[in-house]
Amino acid sequence: MIYHCMMEFIDTHTHLYDEQFRDDAEAAVERAVDAGVTRMIFPDIDSSTRDAMNSLAAKYPGNIFPCLGLHPTSVDSRWKEALEEISEAADKAGNIRAIGETGMDCYWSKEFVREQEEAFEWQVRLACRLGLPVIIHSREATELIIGVLERCRQLAPRGVFHAFTGSRETFERISRLGDWYVGIGGVVTFKKASIAETIKHIPLERILLETDSPYLTPVPHRGERNESSYLPYIAGKIAEQKGISIEEVALQTTENAVRLFQI
Repeated sequence: MIYHCMMEFIDTHTHLYDEQFRDDAEAAVERAVDAGVTRMIFPDIDSSTRDAMNSLAAKYPGNIFPCLGLHPTSVDSRWKEALEEISEAADKAGNIRAIGETGMDCYWSKEFVREQEEAFEWQVRLACRLGLPVIIHSREATELIIGVLERCRQLAPRGVFHAFTGSRETFERISRLGDWYVGIGGVVTFKKASIAETIKHIPLERILLETDSPYLTPVPHRGERNESSYLPYIAGKIAEQKGISIEEVALQTTENAVRLFQI
């Protein structure tokens, strides 16, 4: 574990185990901690990346917290086998902090939309059984995802809508579904991004910070590989839009993440 004593942030969605960090993953973790990002949630993708995720997390048990799930773009003809692997892994793993990332993605392909929906609902129900939150990936699939959550409503699912860029109205719909947060990442720093305006109407108590590294790099590093050490840029933009201090953003979003993920 690395210790740090400055303003603290939590990156609730980062893939520092991605192939893009093959040569400097540990250095990227240390840069994050140096920037005040002392804790990081590692969402799962599928079995092809799970070993790399767990290996890096094992080196930093107080800083990195792994999850377990099947990403919607990894849903294919063998999706049921993939879910069986997750079920077996869930029975063995005692350190996972969420189920995900899961959800639905109708942007990249609609070939397995029905299977995505079934896999998503299965994972929501698994999370409820285990008492864990869900990390939701939603891309051009809002209505389908809300339909699944409404079907599971009696189980009281909770979690975060990762990479949220929806409207104020969409946030209000999500809020009526239960204990849900929205993950705000680098897009909020992009010029003309609508989420920068929407964020003014989302309570800070419902916001989590995330980078989604190595993707969605915030300004002023847009165009480069993203990493968790860039999280303060996102916090700074949120503070600017809300007219509050970055210290207040850090304090409240950290409290939100601790509450949701129990870290």
